[in-house]
Amino acid sequence: MQQTHAGTLKHEQPAARRSISFGSIFTYACLILWSLTTIYPLFWIVNNSFKLSRDVMNNSFAIAFKPVWDNYTNAFDRIDIGKSYVNSLIMSFSVVTLVLVLGGLAAYIMARFHFRGKTIVQSILVATLLIPAFATVVPVYELLIKWKLVNTYWGLILPQTAGNLTFAILVIAAYMATIPKDLEEAAFIDGCNRFSMFTKVFLPISRPVFASASIFVFLWSYNDLFSALIFVNKENVRPIVALLNEISSQYGTDFGLMASAVSLTVIPVLIVYLFIQRFIEKGMTEGAIKG
Repeated sequence: MQQTHAGTLKHEQPAARRSISFGSIFTYACLILWSLTTIYPLFWIVNNSFKLSRDVMNNSFAIAFKPVWDNYTNAFDRIDIGKSYVNSLIMSFSVVTLVLVLGGLAAYIMARFHFRGKTIVQSILVATLLIPAFATVVPVYELLIKWKLVNTYWGLILPQTAGNLTFAILVIAAYMATIPKDLEEAAFIDGCNRFSMFTKVFLPISRPVFASASIFVFLWSYNDLFSALIFVNKENVRPIVALLNEISSQYGTDFGLMASAVSLTVIPVLIVYLFIQRFIEKGMTEGAIKG
């Protein structure tokens, strides 16, 4: 009986290996094909950025074996893309900072305090996510004119902060609600007040969700073309996404310049994302709650 059972296991193991191997191959094949839908368009843009405009028009799928760097020098000399970079980074990082500070404090209150009307406040926060951005353009623009903030950094920072604040509050509050109450009680015993408890207990544990929220807020702020075209349309405060929108109108059909400008816009964002992704993994391990 033991020999028969052992023989059966020997026959079953290769079959199990074959099924696992086939499943892994199929999974990786699907992931590779899916990743190509994102990687190839990025490669196509970067590749065309090293071609002259006529070469892009004649054969845009050919590999640029003899790269031309004129498009990148023109991007800094003719359209001053460096200034737009600075504007975008100032506005985006300011939005992220304000959203995380205000959203973190509001999320802490929503997650750990019980007060009258809390359910109503939560319902209002969820309802604001359903309001499209263009529906609030007119009143927001009138307020910015009244406060003399149009075509200034604050003219884009404040609307984007208000637009992303609800998302940050709901996401961070949901994470903080899962933190055990024992930690809160232990902090009270050690003499912590509410603010020190937030900074010394909840903030370190919630680093993963703060990192995740910062990624989304940064990307939404950096790529917000709609608000940039309306609230900050002057060159001295124009972000980079608004600059890309004007390249075609200013310089006609210079597709090589357009490709280089798009490459300069996208690639730094990918690099920042890769670095922030590492901090998310580190925060998840360091911020884990031990029993």
